[in-house]
Amino acid sequence: MPTEKLDIRAAEEAVHTLREALTAAGLNLPSLALDPASCARDVPAPLIDLGRCDVETARRLAALIGTGGGA
Repeated sequence: MPTEKLDIRAAEEAVHTLREALTAAGLNLPSLALDPASCARDVPAPLIDLGRCDVETARRLAALIGTGGGA
């Protein structure tokens, strides 16, 4: 399998893992997705677009990161 497809697959898995972790923490980033432009290059370099969220979600995410996420 070409490296490009593996990179995109790994990025898709990362999005899935991040979405699950955020959900477990009670957070939702509805726009969380792969950035299509970064995947469409001759040599894909997938970026994850965290998207937009409301103010309360941003505050909760900052608090979660600030506490180390309980890890």
